[in-house]
Amino acid sequence: MLISVVIPAFNEEAYLPTTLSCVRDAISACRCSAELIVVDNESADRTGEVARSFGARVVHKAVHNISRVRNAGASAARGDVLAFVDADTIVPSYFLERVAEAMGDPACFGGSANIVHTPTSKLLRAYLKAWRWLGARLDMAQGAAQFCRRSAFDLLTGYDESYFMGEDVDFYWRLQKLSAKAGGHLSFLRDVKVVPSARRFDMTPAWRTLMWTNPVFIALFRKRCSAWAAWYVKTPR
Repeated sequence: MLISVVIPAFNEEAYLPTTLSCVRDAISACRCSAELIVVDNESADRTGEVARSFGARVVHKAVHNISRVRNAGASAARGDVLAFVDADTIVPSYFLERVAEAMGDPACFGGSANIVHTPTSKLLRAYLKAWRWLGARLDMAQGAAQFCRRSAFDLLTGYDESYFMGEDVDFYWRLQKLSAKAGGHLSFLRDVKVVPSARRFDMTPAWRTLMWTNPVFIALFRKRCSAWAAWYVKTPR
């Protein structure tokens, strides 16, 4: 089994070293072979240089659309298992080993790690914890640490490139339907907790975060680039 770790990155030189260090540790601890791909989304900083310094293969994608960036990384990948990790996310050293264990079952089409958000706001922490609980019961999973078989990814034609938000949950739902139709299943790794940066939550008013993460708002505006411009502005540590 070859696992391709795909990391989309736009102006991530500040956060990328920690993420890549964690992923590299996970690769070392995994008994399967793995490759590391960083998709540089037309960064204006040293994102590409940082990625290369960690031994990553760098792919370039000019269009600022997270679905297209993820798909570009998948197109360049050689693995039969794809693992997508966000550029500001900390994964444990056993992350890829647990992915390999899950994908060792031929009936497993993919899955996700357990995403733990840690905003400073107590309100947002409670809110996101509630969504985490609900999402696990509704088969929703965010893209901070998703994985799947390459064959399933190709059948689904990857992430929907008309989406600017919610593409990860949409992909996971479609993956769930595909696996169920084929008599397979997805694996939610509850014991594998990954932690994305809380910067967007901490730098954004709580009311706006509540609006942007509202399923109704996402459903109405997920295909409008202008609705999400501020959400994707990178902020310093």
